[in-house]
Amino acid sequence: MSEKIDTVIIGGGQAGLSLSYYLSQHGREHVVLEKASQPGEAWRNHRWDSFTLVTPNWSFRLPGAEYQGPEPGGYLPRAEVVRRLEEYIDRYHLPVRYSMEATSVAPQESGKGYQIQTNDGSYQANHVVIATGLFQKGRIPSLAVEIPSWVLQLESGDYRNPQALPPGAVLVVGSGQSGCQIAEELYQSGRRVYLCTGTSGRFPRRYRGKDSVDWAYQSGFFARTPEQLPSPRARFAANPHVSGKNGGHDLNLHQFYRDGVILLGHLRGVQDGKLLLAPDLKDNLAWADKVASDMAKMFNLFIEKSGINAPLEEIPALNDGYAAPEILTLDLKAAGITAILWAVGYSFDFSLVKLPVFDDFGFPVTQRGVTQYPGLYFLGMPWLHTMKSGLFMGVGEDAAYLAAQITSILG
Repeated sequence: MSEKIDTVIIGGGQAGLSLSYYLSQHGREHVVLEKASQPGEAWRNHRWDSFTLVTPNWSFRLPGAEYQGPEPGGYLPRAEVVRRLEEYIDRYHLPVRYSMEATSVAPQESGKGYQIQTNDGSYQANHVVIATGLFQKGRIPSLAVEIPSWVLQLESGDYRNPQALPPGAVLVVGSGQSGCQIAEELYQSGRRVYLCTGTSGRFPRRYRGKDSVDWAYQSGFFARTPEQLPSPRARFAANPHVSGKNGGHDLNLHQFYRDGVILLGHLRGVQDGKLLLAPDLKDNLAWADKVASDMAKMFNLFIEKSGINAPLEEIPALNDGYAAPEILTLDLKAAGITAILWAVGYSFDFSLVKLPVFDDFGFPVTQRGVTQYPGLYFLGMPWLHTMKSGLFMGVGEDAAYLAAQITSILG
């Protein structure tokens, strides 16, 4: 027998919890289904030990639990994020049901409302909100099956610390935010590190007296909508590399090269224990440098137009990486590589929703999370409404909007 409840939220991360907060404030009946056995699953079990947020503490804006501590310009460590999510659920008595994995969402036969199947029973609901996020599973490319069995392979979400890896050199594939942070930790621990680069930009940690996230927020960078992107595919671009560790600092591939990291082009194949590499390292370095330069230009324009008094500054120009040789093949055994960390992004899968509400990329088609099917919503993904829709700084705004949609329909 299905349990009848007005609103079912699938996913108990920051998006689902934010919406639960607003529905609770309105006194509306709902439940949050979380497939993990405890709060903060993504932060608790899919981030490395030294992980910190890369956006400053002031941007932690869970509705009703906004950061109000003494270090607004600091960066919350992983354990603190988990603790805050736990306290959030307890403080507001949010109705989260754990170890509940939704497997299907389909219209009821009557045509009104939805039937939700889970690993432990089913629900009938007038409203269903999919809040499972865009970063559901770390991606490992198909060519990984060609890697010799004696090499340990992990996706970035399964990496914990350098000591947990076997002795030897490490190959990090992917130079986005996670890949660069992990590569830095590894080489600073004394490991020999090889890094396959891609078209990921970098972000100056601080610029003209402020954290660059502050400038980006004030200038409207995070408020951009998908219509302002060059193409729909741009929604899935890698996050620029920057770090919040040890008080926050830049990540720069040129500095990596200075420090002994072996920079490579992107990985295009594996054959007989050898990596086949593209000759695009210099292009990837130039791309990262251009993104940093473009960001500085954008900030400068905003500062000037706004009449803000901020000291002039130039981003230090490092060129060391351009001297790196273009390595086209690399023998894993000869290089002493015993572990490969895949940091090539995440995949998402919304196949549990049995309705045609997705574009050619599998991304939900909505108007600020509201689909064409009455009562079906999505929440908590970047570019769902704006760039910040998937971040702590913006998910609360989208949650408030959906709560208003749901409560206005309920009356």
